[in-house]
Amino acid sequence: MESAAPCPRAHAHPVDLRWLLSVAAGGLFALLLVLLATSPSFRLASTSPSPRLFLGPASGSSRARPPLFVEPALSRPAAPSPPASASLPRFAYLISGSAGDAGMMRRCLLALYHPRNRYVLHLDAEAPDADRAGLAAFVAAHPVLAAARNVRVVEKANLVTYRGPTMVTTTLHAAAALLWGEGRGRGADWDWFINLSASDYPLVTQDDLMHVFSKLPRDLNFIDHTSNISWKAFARAMPVIIDPALYMKKKGDLFWVPERRSLPTAFKLFTGSAWMVLSRAFVEYLIWGWDNLPRTVLMYYANFISSPEGYFHTVACNADGFRNTTVNSDLHFISWDNPPMQHPHQLTVGDWDRMLGSGAPFARKFRRDDPVLDRIDADILARGPGTVAPGGWCGRGAAGGGGQGQSNGTDPCAAVGDAAVLRPGPGAERLQRLVTSLLSEENFRPRQCVVENEN
Repeated sequence: MESAAPCPRAHAHPVDLRWLLSVAAGGLFALLLVLLATSPSFRLASTSPSPRLFLGPASGSSRARPPLFVEPALSRPAAPSPPASASLPRFAYLISGSAGDAGMMRRCLLALYHPRNRYVLHLDAEAPDADRAGLAAFVAAHPVLAAARNVRVVEKANLVTYRGPTMVTTTLHAAAALLWGEGRGRGADWDWFINLSASDYPLVTQDDLMHVFSKLPRDLNFIDHTSNISWKAFARAMPVIIDPALYMKKKGDLFWVPERRSLPTAFKLFTGSAWMVLSRAFVEYLIWGWDNLPRTVLMYYANFISSPEGYFHTVACNADGFRNTTVNSDLHFISWDNPPMQHPHQLTVGDWDRMLGSGAPFARKFRRDDPVLDRIDADILARGPGTVAPGGWCGRGAAGGGGQGQSNGTDPCAAVGDAAVLRPGPGAERLQRLVTSLLSEENFRPRQCVVENEN
């Protein structure tokens, strides 16, 4: 058998260690650059397009968000330079209602509509499915609403007991949906979250609101709040209740536990109005809860009477990064007894001068189809029956705010033009006076999450 020829022996050459060390050092340096470039702390922080209006220094007002231990899809990607229209704010609305409120919710939506905004409509589970389906059909059939695709009706509604925590869970549900979007990761851009009910109505156009808010820092939170909980300590904080709406399909009375609990010492309780204008940064904090305070407080308020009047306020005023962003106002005109009772008066034409004099962009409560709503439509919103409130965005040249509306019974805003065009009216002047007062040296810092002496 023929044997294989032996292979020639390769000549060995000495390895240049200096060259090998240079290659290794270069590779290590490149690896460090990649790690730095992908680190959250390496990314540049974006700047606000509007000037800061905070009056005087405040401790803890700068908030560098700590890294989040969540999926990469939840982190905010670096954004390209925004267009000029990005300086105009966008609002995300929750409009909520119950049985019999579908008609008022439609009316409120049309009065608040703007193609730049986002809207979630929640008709709670006490309302019949037919009302919810009719509301969704109305949105789908409306030419402007359907084309813009910025209105969502909650199909799987929550059961809401207004004295229990289910109103808080419904608000957080809507906020999360607005942040997350419809299966596409992050939701559309918006700057402030506003919760309203079917008995609320605007006193300004959306052009007015955008015009005034375009001058404000985007991290302001408008929350009416106080630490002096007074009688609420004994009547609301110390009792322990269970809301059956959290786990039952039919609404029932609250369950009361005979024993009482002491007030918390890990955080200070605050209370105030259940209606708010919240910054996107604060809403993200409520949903993601990276330091666990929002979840801890939420668990406490799950057994708290009228928790919508305390949960958001307590989180904001106990969070180092947000207590200096609060403006002590809910931006609503509400007519109360003196001293205030549980429920406000229902507004009528007799409240007209006080409503406008307040400068507030929203008011409540209104009866269904009260004549005062027709006057608001005609004199403030220039809105005809069944049509959206006109603004600079209208494709047929309609003017917004007090004066010019429809002609020949047709909708002047049946098409969307340039949504970045604003035509603010007298409502912007009223609102600007209110905001200037709220941010004044006398009202802003001195009324911000103050821990009052209750003795």
